[in-house]
Amino acid sequence: MENLRHLMNPLDFSVEELEDLFDLAGEIERDMEGFSHKCDGKILATCFYEPSTRTRLSFETAMLRLGGKCLGFADATSSSAAKGESVADTIRVISCFADICAMRHPKEGAPMVAASRATIPVINAGDGGHQHPTQTLTDLLTIRSLYGKLSNFTIGLCGDLKFGRTVHSLINALSRYEGIRFIFISPKELRVPDYITEMLRQKNIPYEEVIKLEEIMPQLDFLYMTRVQKERFFNEEDYIRLRNFYILDKEKMALAKEKMFILHPLPRVNEISVELDDDPRAAYFRQVQYGLYVRMALILTLLHIQ
Repeated sequence: MENLRHLMNPLDFSVEELEDLFDLAGEIERDMEGFSHKCDGKILATCFYEPSTRTRLSFETAMLRLGGKCLGFADATSSSAAKGESVADTIRVISCFADICAMRHPKEGAPMVAASRATIPVINAGDGGHQHPTQTLTDLLTIRSLYGKLSNFTIGLCGDLKFGRTVHSLINALSRYEGIRFIFISPKELRVPDYITEMLRQKNIPYEEVIKLEEIMPQLDFLYMTRVQKERFFNEEDYIRLRNFYILDKEKMALAKEKMFILHPLPRVNEISVELDDDPRAAYFRQVQYGLYVRMALILTLLHIQ
């Protein structure tokens, strides 16, 4: 199919293409009603081989807001995958029914296999611990909307930097912009992987690694909090010791700049105190809203709808 394009990785779009995408998301934010019939007659298939709440509902809401319709499955047991059907065969069938597909799969690379066989655009909605590109696009749009640009700021990433796929994707994506400085805040056991710091060194991008959140709070323009994921630990003891290592509360926020924004990919457990939810710098629920706009813009872009 001519001009068939997929989104597997946040770096699949050039910086210029992302600017166009974010401009379109901004137009949608300002005039949602004006876009409410753009996808009349179009169908989005959500093929979710593992449970998801926010991402699946965000994609489905995006298509419904554009005037389109949705079909699909919310976990593999309710699809032919339970009978052993391959991803390649499933996407060929889905291509007969839908105009675009969002796929989440526990196996890394599964959406890539689907894209290689599809005759419709495929969006990777998360594959294992590998990529979650629309979360990264959401993060970038949120930063751009709050800060006015995607350059010249200091961002702290805090918590589970070892296993967090959203963290790795965001660092890679931000490394293409000018004047970004990274501060990695984590216990030694959850430090950012070597391949990330090696990439930053090769690109001469400044970063530092610290353990204490308090000492670097005044330097930050953004603080990206993450949860410590219980399922990643080999033993309960380590998880219990580290799960409350970082809890962002009013006391710590008192050290921050007046316009330092808090981001979080959600779900949170207890790493951000609920007492901060009313702080104007708490941007994590606005982040969810930006995720809707960016997915609407992405659907329009991949379907070549003006």
